[in-house]
Amino acid sequence: MNDAFHRLRVQVFCYATEDEDLIYDTLAELTGTEGLEVEVCSGEHGNRMVIMQDELKGRKVAELFSRLPAELVDELIGKAEERVDDDCNFHMRIDKQEAVQGRYVLAHHGDVVSLTGKLVSHPARKSIAVDNLRRFLGGLQQARREPSAERTGSP
Repeated sequence: MNDAFHRLRVQVFCYATEDEDLIYDTLAELTGTEGLEVEVCSGEHGNRMVIMQDELKGRKVAELFSRLPAELVDELIGKAEERVDDDCNFHMRIDKQEAVQGRYVLAHHGDVVSLTGKLVSHPARKSIAVDNLRRFLGGLQQARREPSAERTGSP
Protein backbone atom coordinates (compact mmCIF):
# COMPACT_ATOMS: atom_id res chain seq x y z
CA MET A 1 0.00 0.00 0.00
CA ASN A 2 1.14 3.53 -0.76
CA ASP A 3 0.33 6.07 1.93
CA ALA A 4 3.25 8.42 1.25
CA PHE A 5 2.74 9.66 -2.31
CA HIS A 6 -0.12 11.41 -4.04
CA ARG A 7 1.69 10.70 -7.30
CA LEU A 8 5.16 9.91 -8.65
CA ARG A 9 6.37 11.06 -12.06
CA VAL A 10 9.14 9.05 -13.70
CA GLN A 11 10.83 10.72 -16.67
CA VAL A 12 13.79 10.12 -18.94
CA PHE A 13 15.26 11.99 -21.90
CA CYS A 14 16.42 9.81 -24.78
CA TYR A 15 18.94 11.51 -27.04
CA ALA A 16 19.58 10.89 -30.75
CA THR A 17 22.65 8.75 -29.99
CA GLU A 18 20.69 6.38 -27.72
CA ASP A 19 18.56 3.34 -28.52
CA GLU A 20 14.95 4.49 -27.99
CA ASP A 21 13.58 0.97 -27.66
CA LEU A 22 16.17 0.10 -25.01
CA ILE A 23 15.44 3.25 -23.00
CA TYR A 24 11.68 2.67 -23.33
CA ASP A 25 12.03 -0.94 -22.14
CA THR A 26 14.22 0.17 -19.23
CA LEU A 27 11.65 2.72 -18.08
CA ALA A 28 8.77 0.28 -18.60
CA GLU A 29 10.59 -2.30 -16.46
CA LEU A 30 11.23 0.22 -13.69
CA THR A 31 7.64 1.51 -13.65
CA GLY A 32 6.00 -1.84 -14.28
CA THR A 33 3.86 -0.34 -17.04
CA GLU A 34 3.87 -0.45 -20.82
CA GLY A 35 1.78 2.65 -21.46
CA LEU A 36 4.48 5.29 -21.23
CA GLU A 37 3.84 8.78 -22.54
CA VAL A 38 6.29 9.53 -25.36
CA GLU A 39 6.94 13.00 -26.74
CA VAL A 40 9.30 13.66 -29.64
CA CYS A 41 10.97 17.07 -29.67
CA SER A 42 14.19 18.78 -30.71
CA GLY A 43 17.24 19.18 -28.54
CA GLU A 44 19.26 22.35 -28.08
CA HIS A 45 21.10 21.85 -31.38
CA GLY A 46 18.06 20.69 -33.35
CA ASN A 47 18.76 16.98 -32.97
CA ARG A 48 15.98 14.52 -32.15
CA MET A 49 15.15 14.02 -28.50
CA VAL A 50 12.42 11.84 -27.01
CA ILE A 51 10.90 12.42 -23.57
CA MET A 52 9.43 9.29 -22.00
CA GLN A 53 7.43 9.47 -18.80
CA ASP A 54 4.77 7.91 -16.66
CA GLU A 55 2.82 9.04 -13.63
CA LEU A 56 2.27 6.42 -10.96
CA LYS A 57 -0.29 6.40 -8.17
CA GLY A 58 -1.34 4.00 -5.45
CA ARG A 59 0.26 0.58 -5.32
CA LYS A 60 2.24 1.23 -8.53
CA VAL A 61 4.44 3.61 -6.50
CA ALA A 62 5.14 0.93 -3.89
CA GLU A 63 5.85 -1.60 -6.65
CA LEU A 64 8.43 0.73 -8.20
CA PHE A 65 10.26 1.27 -4.89
CA SER A 66 10.13 -2.50 -4.29
CA ARG A 67 12.11 -2.98 -7.51
CA LEU A 68 14.97 -0.88 -6.15
CA PRO A 69 17.80 -2.63 -4.29
CA ALA A 70 17.43 -2.76 -0.51
CA GLU A 71 20.69 -0.83 -0.10
CA LEU A 72 19.35 2.02 -2.21
CA VAL A 73 16.10 2.15 -0.24
CA ASP A 74 18.12 2.20 2.99
CA GLU A 75 20.11 5.14 1.60
CA LEU A 76 16.88 6.96 0.74
CA ILE A 77 15.59 6.40 4.28
CA GLY A 78 18.81 7.78 5.75
CA LYS A 79 18.84 10.81 3.47
CA ALA A 80 15.09 11.40 3.26
CA GLU A 81 15.44 14.97 4.47
CA GLU A 82 17.73 15.77 1.51
CA ARG A 83 15.29 14.19 -0.96
CA VAL A 84 12.27 16.28 0.09
CA ASP A 85 11.92 19.99 -0.64
CA ASP A 86 9.99 22.60 1.35
CA ASP A 87 6.89 22.03 -0.84
CA CYS A 88 6.79 18.33 0.14
CA ASN A 89 8.08 17.13 -3.23
CA PHE A 90 10.35 14.09 -3.41
CA HIS A 91 13.30 14.17 -5.84
CA MET A 92 15.54 11.30 -6.90
CA ARG A 93 17.73 10.61 -9.91
CA ILE A 94 18.77 7.14 -11.04
CA ASP A 95 21.77 6.68 -13.32
CA LYS A 96 20.25 5.98 -16.75
CA GLN A 97 23.21 3.98 -18.12
CA GLU A 98 23.27 1.76 -15.02
CA ALA A 99 19.48 1.31 -15.24
CA VAL A 100 19.85 0.07 -18.81
CA GLN A 101 22.14 -2.62 -17.37
CA GLY A 102 19.47 -3.55 -14.81
CA ARG A 103 21.20 -1.82 -11.90
CA TYR A 104 19.51 1.01 -10.02
CA VAL A 105 21.93 3.46 -8.41
CA LEU A 106 21.66 7.12 -7.47
CA ALA A 107 23.08 9.57 -9.98
CA HIS A 108 24.88 12.83 -9.36
CA HIS A 109 25.02 13.92 -13.00
CA GLY A 110 22.56 14.74 -15.77
CA ASP A 111 22.09 11.46 -17.67
CA VAL A 112 19.31 10.13 -15.46
CA VAL A 113 15.91 8.66 -14.90
CA SER A 114 14.20 11.35 -12.85
CA LEU A 115 11.65 10.53 -10.13
CA THR A 116 9.62 13.41 -8.75
CA GLY A 117 6.64 12.94 -6.51
CA LYS A 118 4.20 14.83 -4.36
CA LEU A 119 4.31 13.46 -0.82
CA VAL A 120 1.30 13.20 1.45
CA SER A 121 1.56 15.71 4.29
CA HIS A 122 -1.34 17.02 6.36
CA PRO A 123 -0.70 19.78 7.20
CA ALA A 124 1.77 20.46 4.39
CA ARG A 125 5.09 20.50 6.23
CA LYS A 126 8.41 19.09 5.15
CA SER A 127 8.94 17.32 8.47
CA ILE A 128 5.64 15.44 8.11
CA ALA A 129 6.39 14.55 4.48
CA VAL A 130 9.85 13.24 5.47
CA ASP A 131 8.34 11.14 8.27
CA ASN A 132 5.74 9.71 5.87
CA LEU A 133 8.44 8.90 3.32
CA ARG A 134 10.60 7.14 5.92
CA ARG A 135 7.62 5.18 7.23
CA PHE A 136 6.63 4.15 3.69
CA LEU A 137 10.14 3.05 2.69
CA GLY A 138 10.72 1.37 6.05
CA GLY A 139 7.51 -0.61 5.56
CA LEU A 140 8.77 -1.81 2.18
CA GLN A 141 12.06 -2.87 3.74
CA GLN A 142 10.24 -4.71 6.53
CA ALA A 143 8.11 -6.56 3.95
CA ARG A 144 11.30 -7.69 2.18
CA ARG A 145 12.69 -9.14 5.41
CA GLU A 146 9.54 -10.97 6.45
CA PRO A 147 9.04 -14.21 4.56
CA SER A 148 5.56 -14.41 3.14
CA ALA A 149 3.34 -17.42 3.73
CA GLU A 150 3.57 -18.16 0.00
CA ARG A 151 7.38 -18.44 0.02
CA THR A 152 7.59 -20.46 3.22
CA GLY A 153 4.65 -22.73 2.48
CA SER A 154 2.85 -21.63 5.66
CA PRO A 155 -0.92 -21.05 5.63
